[in-house]
Amino acid sequence: MNLDYDSLPKRTILCVDMKSFYASCAAVASGLDPLTTHLAVVGDTTREGSVILAATPALKKDFGIKTGNRLFEVPKDPRIYLVNATMATYLNISVQVTELFHQYVPMEAIHTYSVDESFLDIHGTERLWGSDWELAKRISDDMYKRFGLSCAIGIGPNMLMSKVGLDIEAKTRKSGIAKWTYDDVKTKLWPITPLQKMWGIGSRVEKRLQRMGIFSIGQLASYPLEKLEKAFGVMGNQLYYHAWGIDFSEVGAPILSGQISYGKSQILLRDYDDEKEIKQVILEMCEEVAGRARKVNKAGQTICLGVGYSKEAGHSGFHRQLTIEEPTNITLEIYEACLKLMERNYDGSVVRRISVALANICDDSCMQLSLFDRGQTRPKQRTLGYVMDDIRRKHGSNAILRAVSYAAGGTARHRNTLVGGHKK
Repeated sequence: MNLDYDSLPKRTILCVDMKSFYASCAAVASGLDPLTTHLAVVGDTTREGSVILAATPALKKDFGIKTGNRLFEVPKDPRIYLVNATMATYLNISVQVTELFHQYVPMEAIHTYSVDESFLDIHGTERLWGSDWELAKRISDDMYKRFGLSCAIGIGPNMLMSKVGLDIEAKTRKSGIAKWTYDDVKTKLWPITPLQKMWGIGSRVEKRLQRMGIFSIGQLASYPLEKLEKAFGVMGNQLYYHAWGIDFSEVGAPILSGQISYGKSQILLRDYDDEKEIKQVILEMCEEVAGRARKVNKAGQTICLGVGYSKEAGHSGFHRQLTIEEPTNITLEIYEACLKLMERNYDGSVVRRISVALANICDDSCMQLSLFDRGQTRPKQRTLGYVMDDIRRKHGSNAILRAVSYAAGGTARHRNTLVGGHKK
């Protein structure tokens, strides 16, 4: 298939990624050089099993310590600095970085993808700031002068190409800048393998594609579109066109229009081997997921539950979903669906990670009543959820909690004191 790239929108997108952002911020705050210092940001330096949240490039290179390692795996070396995560500080610096971007483009042309990564639509700024390369270099220099932080920048005709160019090439170049155009699709995009290196392809999708005989982006581009759509639905269409370097996403919009969900995931502070405690945490998470949906007046019909087992279990766990009869944002209805998924899939192994999500989203403009619900409890439960949300919004997240949050296995009270899941 030969696509007419000339007919596509003419845009210039920068994808800016702050290198080792959390670790670099921590190093700069301590008066250290983030490029040469051996520093690790830890969830809690007092707990040997705490996770390494970020590491400076020097720590990764010289000691092999990277994000995801545990504190006890860090060598006892006087050159290594260990600091607690201070999420409020990182978020504040991220806001200041966005203000720096605003000096070059309007705020509506900026999409903060994560705390340390942003997309900028710089189309039409040539007369002000020069070519895309010149503006990228200017932003990189300003970032270092103002914050002492290094960054990598991908340049592309859309969000996809700028992001993949960033991940595959810019991060490995001395200049930290790489530009990918549609002319680079066959020579740079198609050779990408394994598939997970491609933005938007996770481990589960990769495994499904591999079972179909697809192991590189080039093979994905040559696979029949109708077969991909049959296997993946709307996502199959996206996978196909992304393999050709085509992405119509607007800066600030979801990467795949309509694929919205509300979810919560957490790595537990310890191994959970008591099924009762596991269910307590799931109920807390259902409460938060339901609250996130209610905040924007949405409901969902598909409930997703993921349970990750401890390393000692010898297998990874499960991720399953269940579509119910009517859309909901009622905590207990989401919880009941999770319990069904638990009953069908949980094998009694020790649990270390749990995720809950609400998908297949629609507006919560009306509540479907049931002929068998004589007490009309469903509308009352829905209203109660909104009332509890209002109380938490006015008086804090811990102002009103379910009793399970005060049990030994509960995590909500502690997590509500954190920012981004970590210490302030």
